[in-house]
Amino acid sequence: MLIGSCEVTFHANWVTSLKEKRMIVKSLVEKTKHKFNVSVAEVDCQDQHKIIVIGFACVTNEKRQADSIIQHVLRFMEQNTDAEMISEEFEVF
Repeated sequence: MLIGSCEVTFHANWVTSLKEKRMIVKSLVEKTKHKFNVSVAEVDCQDQHKIIVIGFACVTNEKRQADSIIQHVLRFMEQNTDAEMISEEFEVF
């Protein structure tokens, strides 16, 4: 069994409140959960309204498949928000 995990950081310059940020995060998390079989949640910087940090994880039996799932989720997230992806850290273990 292999676990692929990823932490993605976005910068949303236009967001003016935590309420607005929560709507963006909720939408992105729900869309990602619905499209992919991964666990996903906001994992850091909940009190900063311009920074969004989302983590997700998948379980599989092949490293190549875990890498593929992570890359597909990253592309999906980038395409489904106006926020700029500023970093991503992932590992398969």
